[in-house]
Amino acid sequence: MRHFVTLAATAALICACSQAPGGGARPDFNTDLPMSEFMLHFVDPAAFMYWRGSGVEITEAGERDLSPTTDEGWETLVTGATMLVEAGNLMQIPGRTRAPEADWNKYARMLTERALVARDAAEKRDKQAVFDEGGRVYEVCVACHEQFVIAPQEEAEAPLPSHDPPAGK
Repeated sequence: MRHFVTLAATAALICACSQAPGGGARPDFNTDLPMSEFMLHFVDPAAFMYWRGSGVEITEAGERDLSPTTDEGWETLVTGATMLVEAGNLMQIPGRTRAPEADWNKYARMLTERALVARDAAEKRDKQAVFDEGGRVYEVCVACHEQFVIAPQEEAEAPLPSHDPPAGK
């Protein structure tokens, strides 16, 4: 009887683990798209949708305010920030995370958090806040890229240590 109870408990645990919270089946995410493609075709366009609508452009002719002047322009900033919110979420789904996962997920959560604040600034049409929050989003991008793109690339390109014996020996 004890064996049956243990078997039943194990079966119940397996069934519970194979379902999502709430009793539904776990989602089946397709994460075949390389992270570089996800960044290139989703995250970067979203970020630039937001960043292009803030600050000033300085040319020989003078300064030009880049802030939106139309409802559609402001909505573009809201859309870009909204996409960044979801990008942070999408970066954390199983199959997309990178090692060390704790660091990866920290940056992804920071992207979502800062993009929510940036979205709020765009919804309020607050030019200075849009600029400031765009900078905070950029800081997350730079920090994440430093750890997950630049450092690994530098490590891969570093000259291999010499295995030759020291000269004169």
